[in-house]
Amino acid sequence: MPRKKKTIDFEQSLQKLESLVNQMEQGDLSLEESLQAFEKGVGLTRECQNILAEAEQKVQILVESGGELKTEPFTPEEE
Repeated sequence: MPRKKKTIDFEQSLQKLESLVNQMEQGDLSLEESLQAFEKGVGLTRECQNILAEAEQKVQILVESGGELKTEPFTPEEE
């Protein structure tokens, strides 16, 4: 079974998002181009958030119990 490249997808999506932001900040885009860039940026942001949420669910803590190592699900502290 081939490995999924979630990390690469995340990094590529983040890089594309940063590029879009830079283009928009320069102010050289037309209104139509700005709207298209904004829509694409929203999609990339959601994609990155989904990848991060999946990664957070997979994180586990390695703990020692009775001389043996075992894993427990990671539960972040609520702020």
